[in-house]
Amino acid sequence: MDGGGDGTVGKALDVLDRVAQAGRPVRFSDLLSDGAYPKATLYRFLQTLTHQGMLAYDADRQTYGLGVRLVRLAHAAWAQSSIAPLARPFIDRLSAEVGETIHLAQLDLGQVLYVDKRNALRPVEMFSQAGKVGPAYCTGVGKAMLAFLSQDELTRALDRQSFHRFTDHTLDTPAKLLADLQAIRDRGFAFDREEHEPGIICVASPILTRGGRVMGALSVTSTTARSTLDALAALAPSIGETAALIAAEAESWSFPEQNRA
Repeated sequence: MDGGGDGTVGKALDVLDRVAQAGRPVRFSDLLSDGAYPKATLYRFLQTLTHQGMLAYDADRQTYGLGVRLVRLAHAAWAQSSIAPLARPFIDRLSAEVGETIHLAQLDLGQVLYVDKRNALRPVEMFSQAGKVGPAYCTGVGKAMLAFLSQDELTRALDRQSFHRFTDHTLDTPAKLLADLQAIRDRGFAFDREEHEPGIICVASPILTRGGRVMGALSVTSTTARSTLDALAALAPSIGETAALIAAEAESWSFPEQNRA
């Protein structure tokens, strides 16, 4: 991400993103090595972010990590801008019904942001966790949302996809993805056919307003060792019904406009 177009604030947030994406405390030299900003500019941003509690500096290790102020902001964002709080009782009910992993997701800058998750009765290790960001083009929830975006929103979202080939089943070109998105629109739900992780399959439904605007997506995920795509497809009506209940609940609440696809 390049925050240059948003001035000083955008550049400072870019530095914050780089620390977050590292997944561990980082040294000044780590951030300097990519050459995004001059030494003095980077130091100034780090000092400001630290003073504001957005970053924390460990003097002994000489590293920067995420600050506790972000925890408060993240909690507020989850409560105010996420459908997770109001969706909770509905995904709890679906989880008890199907016994498999449930994911609730929203789009963030063309990528999938997992906002809630319920583990299966027999949990399986997988990439997705609440708070994680994943690719949209090769996940069930991602494709379910992409399929129902307006043309302008879809064009912007596609520009943000890497089309990296994670598995032999990954749709690694825009043409392949667009063909699948049309099929998703036709049947109303999406599949993940081991496209992001080997052995992981899912079926997903979009969460749409009455006007067709994308709020998020809901999926049931399993493994090829204990289920099949046909078996998951049989759950699509239940997932769609739950998605509709979440949408109805969200529309009675003042849900923020999703203009970031």
